Amino acid sequence: MILHTEINGNGQPIVLIHSGGMTGETEYIEQSQYFEKRNYMVIRPDLRGHGQSVGSLQNYHTKLAEDLKETLDSLHIDKCHIAGVSLGGQAALLYAKKYPDRVKSLTFSGIFPVQPDNWAEILTEDARRFEESLFSNKEAVSYLNQIHGDNDWISLLRSFHETGDVKEIQLPTMCIAGGDVDREFEAALKYKEFNQRINMAIIPFAGHLVHRDQPQIYSSTLEAFLKQVES
Repeated sequence: MILHTEINGNGQPIVLIHSGGMTGETEYIEQSQYFEKRNYMVIRPDLRGHGQSVGSLQNYHTKLAEDLKETLDSLHIDKCHIAGVSLGGQAALLYAKKYPDRVKSLTFSGIFPVQPDNWAEILTEDARRFEESLFSNKEAVSYLNQIHGDNDWISLLRSFHETGDVKEIQLPTMCIAGGDVDREFEAALKYKEFNQRINMAIIPFAGHLVHRDQPQIYSSTLEAFLKQVES
C-alpha cells in the first residue's frame, strides 16, 4: 500500500514517522523545517489507518514495513535515513530489520525492547489516561476526526503496545529517550545492553514525545548522528 506522504526539501532522503494518532502533516513539523534547510529531502508518511492513508487494520504491525517499502519504491528512493517515535519508532525499527540494505541509519524513541514487569499496569494506566484526557475531550476528538477522516483512530490508539527486538541489528542506530520518564530511560539502557552498537541519547526535560518536548535538542542530536553516519 502506498501511503499518503508529505515531502519537503531536496537532498539526502530522511523519513520521519509520526506517533500513534498523529499524521505526517501534524507531527515532526519543527524537524522537517530544520532538515529541509540543511539539504535533506524530508519524507513524512501517514501510516496505515492515519490521516489520508486508508487501509485494513488486520495484521497491522506486519504491514507497516511493507507499506513503507512500497511508498519509498514509488518515490524511487532506494536508501534513506529513517526515524520515528512511539508507533513511528516501531515502524522504523520493523522496516530497518526487514530491509536493512535500504537503510542508512535508524533512529527511534518511545518503544520497548522487552515488556517491563509491570506491563499490564502500564497498559491499564495508558487506557485510563486516554479515556479521561482524550476520548472525553470533545475538542480533541473533533480535531482527530478531522485529520483522520474515516479511519478508526480510537481503535488504533487502543492497540499501540508492541515491543521491538534489536539484537541482530548491525546498521547505524540511535535510541533517543526523554529523561523525565523512568521506564523509557530504562528501556534505552536495555537497548544498549542488548546491542552495544546502538548509540544512546538521553534528552533532559522531555517525556515520551521527546521530539515535541525538546524539538531543537532532538533535531541537533539527530543531525549530529546523521553527520557521523555520512562521514
